Amino acid sequence: MIRFALAGVLLLGFAGQGMAATLAVGPDHKLKMPSEAAGVAKDGDVVEIAPGEYFDCAVWKASNLTIVGKGPEVVVTDKTCQGKGLFVISGNNVTVRDITLARSRAPDGNGAGIRAEGSNLTIDNVKFVNNQNGILANAKPDSTIAISNSEFLLNGTCANKSGCAHGIHVNALARLVVTKSKFLETKEGHHIKSRAQRTEVIGNTIVDGDKGTSSYLIDIPNGGALVVEGNLMQKGPNCSNHGAAISIGTEGLSQRTPEITIRNNRFANDWGGQTTFVNNITATEAKLSGNTFKGKVTPLKGNGEVK
Repeated sequence: MIRFALAGVLLLGFAGQGMAATLAVGPDHKLKMPSEAAGVAKDGDVVEIAPGEYFDCAVWKASNLTIVGKGPEVVVTDKTCQGKGLFVISGNNVTVRDITLARSRAPDGNGAGIRAEGSNLTIDNVKFVNNQNGILANAKPDSTIAISNSEFLLNGTCANKSGCAHGIHVNALARLVVTKSKFLETKEGHHIKSRAQRTEVIGNTIVDGDKGTSSYLIDIPNGGALVVEGNLMQKGPNCSNHGAAISIGTEGLSQRTPEITIRNNRFANDWGGQTTFVNNITATEAKLSGNTFKGKVTPLKGNGEVK
């Protein structure tokens, strides 16, 4: 009897897995636009978007989705759903891969390439181009957002009274991890702004270039653990904030900061005057080691040590 019962459970499990579908999107398919796929997608589905430029936006409500571009130049652009973004993702455990999200605008100044409202989001090889926010994430204290192999170009604005928009702006998460990605020519806002309990920025290129007008390269406004390792970083000649490249705690400390580790980064200050690499407002000692500097740079202000 036990064997028959177990077999029944296994069969039900396989049947449940088999219900997931692959949804093809494109001009040659039944589903012409990403929004059409979002309207019918179920938990666990894979959405494959054919190459092309889609003047569309989509609200993804299902969980455990994979949304992937099939081939080069899959571009979703110029529309905003719910006044929030090109992709509004409210499902949990969603992966987005191999897509370009461009030119999102919203009346409040926070139009995002991706507005993350669910828990646990994975971003791989996604380009965010000329949005108000590249990614804007709601507070989800148990959630992780992992970003890799992606590019953030010409995002950001401070033109609205509601505050600035940024390359990445995440509110209270468990963890933000950004690896092997590029940030270039952010406008007025920060390249990365994180209120996560733990933020890891490893192996990226974070530069203003000649035209970027960003504020901080990395802003950790309310504290939280921070690891910044192996990045190429630059404040450009037109940066809007000359004070620091990395800032921790400038908006008030609302969470514990158990660790600040800044190591093996290359930082260039190209605006001409003096700047600070790390401005630490917290009581936690920032540990800086193996970093190299070009230009007029004070390595650290606040608590910590420099090796």
